[in-house]
Amino acid sequence: MTSISTGNCLCGACAYSYTSEPAVKAICHCNPCRKVSGGTNTVNFVVPDENFTLTVFFCTERGNTLWKEATSKELKGLKLVQVGTLSDTSKLNGDIDAVFYAPNRASWLVPLPRAAQWAQF
Repeated sequence: MTSISTGNCLCGACAYSYTSEPAVKAICHCNPCRKVSGGTNTVNFVVPDENFTLTVFFCTERGNTLWKEATSKELKGLKLVQVGTLSDTSKLNGDIDAVFYAPNRASWLVPLPRAAQWAQF
């Protein structure tokens, strides 16, 4: 049975879904992710394009980021879903597979011991 996960913006006007488990669960410390989140990093579930569906497209109210398009050659064809937008908060539990831009991590954040530490992605 294929699992379906859903998420939406703060007001619910923009929504998405994806099927199956994420290919990678990752934290990213790059500067664009800091800008998107307004914090030190983003938490991302990497989902193949063919498993991702935008169900409601435009939010005129708040404009929060639901996902990002992967731009590197290695991640082409993947969506990076912003985990905080998921409807089912139990999906936040479990291990993170990788940390992207690990050298950019704020010095006061503790490295995740079981996550692969990537200099980039």
